[in-house]
Amino acid sequence: MYYPGIDFQTSISIGTIYSIHYYEYRTDFTFSGETHDFWEFVYADKGETIITSDQTEFRLKAGELYFHKPNEFHAVRSDGQIAPNLIVISFDLSVSNKSDLQLSSEKQLFALSDRILRIDQTERRLLALIIQEAKQSFDCRLDDPYLAAMPLKQTMPLGSGQLIRLYLEEFLLHLLRRFENAQSIGLDKKPASYKLKNTEEIFDLITNYLKQHIHEQITLEQICHDNLIGRTQLQKLMKEQFNTGAINYFHQLKIETAKQQIRSGRLNFTQISAGLGYQSVQYFSRQFKNLTGMTPTEYSSSIKALAENSFPE
Repeated sequence: MYYPGIDFQTSISIGTIYSIHYYEYRTDFTFSGETHDFWEFVYADKGETIITSDQTEFRLKAGELYFHKPNEFHAVRSDGQIAPNLIVISFDLSVSNKSDLQLSSEKQLFALSDRILRIDQTERRLLALIIQEAKQSFDCRLDDPYLAAMPLKQTMPLGSGQLIRLYLEEFLLHLLRRFENAQSIGLDKKPASYKLKNTEEIFDLITNYLKQHIHEQITLEQICHDNLIGRTQLQKLMKEQFNTGAINYFHQLKIETAKQQIRSGRLNFTQISAGLGYQSVQYFSRQFKNLTGMTPTEYSSSIKALAENSFPE
């Protein structure tokens, strides 16, 4: 019996990846700008930042992303108030033997530029996977803003580089699909899509609640009671989204807030600890080290070294 094969068309294909960075900037950081002949996008993971695109300057808030087109001048600086965490990834598209479908996708990628995009939970997870693989693949810091070349480790997990490319392609395809759907007036609303949206709404409700109570100590029972959600449902949701429990995620939010405050340099550790609801600075320091691998003092020194471009060998 003859089995005809299926040769799927490639809608979008990554050629070269030039850089993958996760920056934790101080409130006074400034990058004067550059141009290059490949794509780059900036995603604000925490805080806010001021970015420049050609002659236009605007604010990028947490959860927002911006594409810089090839040969477009771009710069970034902190606003002096909020210490931002940024993901910056630069790449080019594979342009050999382009089909009409590939050309169409490239045009859509250009259509994603010149606008601020808010990414969804699926896209956040894909960015997290890219950063995870990059940490295992590159023999350098991901938070060095002055690094031009990113050398690969001599040994790295099987297929790590390929996974980075695949995750990035999936990330771009997901964005392009959402953009395409946003431009259409079709009514194709499948039940599965409605269910996903409902789950995201619940997730946003919980995460916003945790952020609002970041200066307190709360229990799992309190989270469930105040948000009218069952304990099992809550834990399942957090496990699916972040692979951790609600309380552990809450502690992670606290430490991320502490890191931003340390980089701001306006409060000492005792003030930060008290402001985040910790009963003692000693307990705050232990939890900080458990989640980051560094004490608050070590973290502060590391960020200071980053800002001064004086990295230890």
